[in-house]
Amino acid sequence: MNAERSDDGETATADRDFTLPNGGVGPDPFTLSATEASLAVVFFHRDARCGNCRRQAARIARRYGAFRERDAEVIAILPEPRSRAVAWAERRDAPHPVLADADSAVADRYGQPTRLGALGKRIDLLGRMPLVVLLDLRDEPRELWRHAGRTADDRPTIDELLAEVGKFA
Repeated sequence: MNAERSDDGETATADRDFTLPNGGVGPDPFTLSATEASLAVVFFHRDARCGNCRRQAARIARRYGAFRERDAEVIAILPEPRSRAVAWAERRDAPHPVLADADSAVADRYGQPTRLGALGKRIDLLGRMPLVVLLDLRDEPRELWRHAGRTADDRPTIDELLAEVGKFA
């Protein structure tokens, strides 16, 4: 697993806040720093068509209450327009925000890994790898932990994520 704790405060806090269109539950547009939870678990998905992303989303929806019990909000981000984020959220009955990052600006700022060079940057399903970031929202958004996938199925389990959230709750 490619997970790491974020210890350097300078890079961990730089440019963490964002506002994006929301196709799921909550305000539209959605601003990270306006979230009432103490923590945020942000899932940067590969694409709306990604099967691994869909399966992960179903597991997250089933365990959403466990995140909320730890005062953590789940946020899904798709490299898609708002209309696809709405459809994706509705099909999965997502109990949390599903944000549209159509130009992948937020994903790029957070360092979502890509592969296959320019082709991978242009075709998200081929190039984008999964990224999960745990953020502390009690002051300025600050990164606490991340898991950057090296392959399409390199993702932490829900239990692993809840354990990380529990360390900071």
